[in-house]
Amino acid sequence: MMNRRTLVAFGFAVVLGTFGSQGVLAQDTQLGPYELITKVSQDTLKDLDAHRSEYQKNPERVRELVDKNMLPYFDTAYSAQLVLAKNWRTATPEQRKRFVDAFYQSLLQNYGSALLEFTPERLKILPYQGKPEDTVATVRSEVRRDNGSRVPVNYSLRKTANGWKAYDVQIEGISYVKSFRTDFGAEIQQKGLEAVIQRLEKQVATGTVPKPSGANS
Repeated sequence: MMNRRTLVAFGFAVVLGTFGSQGVLAQDTQLGPYELITKVSQDTLKDLDAHRSEYQKNPERVRELVDKNMLPYFDTAYSAQLVLAKNWRTATPEQRKRFVDAFYQSLLQNYGSALLEFTPERLKILPYQGKPEDTVATVRSEVRRDNGSRVPVNYSLRKTANGWKAYDVQIEGISYVKSFRTDFGAEIQQKGLEAVIQRLEKQVATGTVPKPSGANS
């Protein structure tokens, strides 16, 4: 069933679920923002269709799906900076890395299994409206829900020395980078960054990452 958790899962898979260290293929650095989102989406959905039963039997392999198809195309440091805002500047290099890793793992625990419910016919990437000289871009798409309604899912990208990179997704107008920045900012203000990182790491290690509110809506 196409509930909100499934919808968010696919958005995160394309943008936020891509932390790691693999490199971008040389030919992919020449892709524009529209071509890049199209490639990542199509490669992911093709892989899902071909191996869906395997992933359903072994949900841990969803990490392999995310890493292989999306890993090279996300601006990890930039997105993390946006989420942590002023707290990024005061964080140590070790804290920055631990936050990125723990945040990624928590997203996978929350949304990894929901990604398996996504099918190719639900996604429509809309014509690109940017200009060749742009250094930031928005790629718009629509996702069809079970009742036939279409939900806007838009991807934010910026041009880097290694080609275009995605760093945020907006679902029904809600930026998830901004949402996480608000949530983490309040918690960090109360408890401190180190406590928040430790909380994430503990929940990931024990498999107790809380499900997001409205996960089944």
